[in-house]
Amino acid sequence: TRPGATPITLKEEASRVLPVISALAGEARISIDTRHEEIARLAVQEGATIINDVSASLSQVAAELQVGWVAMHMQGTPRDMQVSPTYEDVIREVLDHLRERAHACLKAGIQSHKIVLDPGIGFGKTLEHNLALMRHLPALRSLGLPLLLGVSRKSFIAQITESAGAQAASGPEERIGGTIAAVLRCIEGGASVLRVHDVAEVREAMLVHRSLYPERL
Repeated sequence: TRPGATPITLKEEASRVLPVISALAGEARISIDTRHEEIARLAVQEGATIINDVSASLSQVAAELQVGWVAMHMQGTPRDMQVSPTYEDVIREVLDHLRERAHACLKAGIQSHKIVLDPGIGFGKTLEHNLALMRHLPALRSLGLPLLLGVSRKSFIAQITESAGAQAASGPEERIGGTIAAVLRCIEGGASVLRVHDVAEVREAMLVHRSLYPERL
């Protein structure tokens, strides 16, 4: 699902994810990141309990299987989503999309506590769109459902660094400073779930932030 990714077959997708899920089943709560109903069903059979749905189209499947569902906003497809993404009002359009998807999920029979919404940072968004969404998370929280944010190591961090005239980190794994700053902003904005790579470092930053500003959390 990364920007510019070439689609793979369902057989290839299954071969990549199902053995991992099977090996981890029982060790942790597992989500399957997919846009495909067949893969979602197989993943749940192997032990996944959350469908992380970047297409926000699998609400009926999640309802039938009675698993958690993360509905993400994405403009376009992974292959073309970063080719000139355009919005008249990114906050309103993402909000409307997530509201409609949440309504469809509730209508399908999923309990509200199993639904999480993701504005899709970096999925069909320019730098300005990403920043606007992170600045206005309370507007998205107005839907009354938990928000998931995935900002870890994303390219907008390098774009900000470069626009400031500084040398950007050469690789995603070197963007931890920007990641932590973005994560803390998301927490202040009301994010309930954070998808990160550097768990220990982000947790440490969160604990310090919470101690400094307990009234914000």
